[in-house]
Amino acid sequence: MSIILFTDFGAADIYVGQVKAALDRLAPRVPAIDLANDLPAYNVRAAAHLLDALKNAFAEESVFLCVVDPGVGTGRGAVVVQADRRAYVGPDNGLLSVVAARASRVSCSSIVWRPAQLSHSFHGRDLFAPVAARIAAGTLPAEHLQPLPALAVSFGAEDLEEIIHVDHYGNASTGIRARNAPADGALLANGRRIAGARVFGEVPPGSPLWYENSHGLVEIAVNRGNAAQALELHIGDRVSWG
Repeated sequence: MSIILFTDFGAADIYVGQVKAALDRLAPRVPAIDLANDLPAYNVRAAAHLLDALKNAFAEESVFLCVVDPGVGTGRGAVVVQADRRAYVGPDNGLLSVVAARASRVSCSSIVWRPAQLSHSFHGRDLFAPVAARIAAGTLPAEHLQPLPALAVSFGAEDLEEIIHVDHYGNASTGIRARNAPADGALLANGRRIAGARVFGEVPPGSPLWYENSHGLVEIAVNRGNAAQALELHIGDRVSWG
């Protein structure tokens, strides 16, 4: 079992270390794995779709600590989602909702416990990390959670026809599951019509393509180039089939 960090805290900042310190105090024998700490800041919907695409790389019983939380300190809820034998801890702002909507078995709980010291602006360290650690260590008191009939915010199970992530190569991942892509379909992005290919080398150097990436999403790339720069693509840009 591991605790998986999935945040927009920034890998070069001080926040991830503080979260890991909280995890280490309460679950010192449980590994903490950084899945992503440079998610697009504040973009809950994009992160929700990326989380669902990446979750199956991790063993059952893993605990995901998920924080993209622009509403921290407001009245938004704090939740634990149990979905297909994995636990997800985070804000009730839609971040965990795609995983929940696509799961075959799911239950939701509200986190009713609050620590004696709770920063208004850092629930990732003070609230979500202790709950995730105690779930992983098997020490979470039952009274810290209360059954919740449904999440307050849900984006649903449908694909998202937007760019949700751009990696350092400039490859632009969409929220479209490749299994739902039309056979021989062309992808329209920023006024460009992009044909599909299996791998980069099937198109000439400098040419764009869309392909099924390693976690099953439709992704736009340029062979030996930077698609985000060449095609002027940004997170949140709409894409469509045509």
